[in-house]
Amino acid sequence: MGKVTGFQEYDRKMPEKLSPAERVKNYNEFESLYSDEELNKQSARCMNCGIPFCHSGCPLGNVIPEFNDAVYNKKWEDAYQILASTNNFPEFTGRICPAPCESACVLGINKPAVAIEEIEKHIIEIAYQKNLVKPTAPLVKTGKQVAVVGSGPAGLAAAAQLAKAGHDVTVFERDDKIGGLLRYGIPDFKLEKWVIDRRLEVMAKDGVVFKTNTEVGKDIAADELVRNHDAVVLTGGSTIPRDLQIPGRELKGIYFAMDFLKQQNKRVGNSPVAAEDILATGKDVVVIGGGDTGSDCVGTSNRQGAKSIKQFEVMFQPPEQRTQHMPWPTYPMLLKTTTSHEEGVERFWGINTKEFIGDENGELKALRISEVSWETDFLGRPVKFAEVEGSEREIPCQRVFLAMGFLYPQYAGMLESLGVELDGRKNVNAKEGVFRTNVSKVFTAGDMRRGQSLVVWAISEGRECARKVDEFLMGHSDLESKDSINQFDQVFTA
Repeated sequence: MGKVTGFQEYDRKMPEKLSPAERVKNYNEFESLYSDEELNKQSARCMNCGIPFCHSGCPLGNVIPEFNDAVYNKKWEDAYQILASTNNFPEFTGRICPAPCESACVLGINKPAVAIEEIEKHIIEIAYQKNLVKPTAPLVKTGKQVAVVGSGPAGLAAAAQLAKAGHDVTVFERDDKIGGLLRYGIPDFKLEKWVIDRRLEVMAKDGVVFKTNTEVGKDIAADELVRNHDAVVLTGGSTIPRDLQIPGRELKGIYFAMDFLKQQNKRVGNSPVAAEDILATGKDVVVIGGGDTGSDCVGTSNRQGAKSIKQFEVMFQPPEQRTQHMPWPTYPMLLKTTTSHEEGVERFWGINTKEFIGDENGELKALRISEVSWETDFLGRPVKFAEVEGSEREIPCQRVFLAMGFLYPQYAGMLESLGVELDGRKNVNAKEGVFRTNVSKVFTAGDMRRGQSLVVWAISEGRECARKVDEFLMGHSDLESKDSINQFDQVFTA
């Protein structure tokens, strides 16, 4: 425990941010870092609880009290080694994770939780500054060839772990650059892409080979990939978006959120945009969907100079504080105001979009909407909704971005040709803790297996899947799993 009385002496404080008026002028990250003194204070707030619920709150099982103690005592190599033992990419999670660990923080029962995500980000940035982030692959290789299909967080985590085990790893990506969702789904103002490139340089030194513009099942036969490798890991993600099939869906001006975000990320990264431009400039924009992807559309629309921006969510507005139905340390469904919301948007809850209305040229000009009220069960969970009588109306709108989540992975092409089984949700069927499909030598991890989820869950899946692949290839595995928590508890709390 860094400082016994730290949680009583210091309040939670977040790093300074540029004002909304300044940050919407570009696509750069806009949060500063803590001063050395403030970082020391924030790490001192950790109570090193007898039962650290933050461990179970984190899908990776990060050893949080121990790295907080190391930060407080300025033991930077210890802090980095503890963090890297469970998380391959803290520079990603430290920027874009919703921090379920903080929801489980014991201090959060009656005070603001420890700023775990920010401390994690600072550890990895200091580690890079001090040249502590180095290749980990052994000099003597196993001779086993592994193909990883998909270069999102699950694929990169699996590749990094498999390289660490001594295997020869090749990552196949159908896009022009490596990164998957990290590269083309998350705006640069949340994650600048040099952060990804910096990590890829380390992975390349570990011997990982990256092949872009290569779609398995199209540019290379899926069965050929299986024949030429000792194991194949499928991490293509959940890429089929949820649609809104209502009258007027065929009109121009209605786009899936990811098409909009990907195109802007390509512009920022100076990559060619082949399709027709999707721009919010000068338009009345409506984002349908209240999650993080919808928020990203809001931030991007503001930077493109939208005339107005509204965000619709069909669900009721969540509470700002925990209710009796959200007891600590469960992850609470609370009202979330993101930095994009701070930049300007009108948010609406309980809105049902009934029709897209077009002009004589087939262009979107308005939406027909209505308000809805929800019936809930005894736990406060929504059961069904009913339209509020007399609430139907039209609003002007020339751009709609559908950000209602994703359904399942693309089956046509690679999955179909491999003949992998799907589960009842149309995800690739592979049990948690096993990660192996019905096809010999073929494993799967991430959103492709578990469905749409968080980046931190994708990294966890990639790591655990890599361990199972290593066991399959070698008969055993020395790769870290969540069990390594116990190891570091013993070493760093002795």
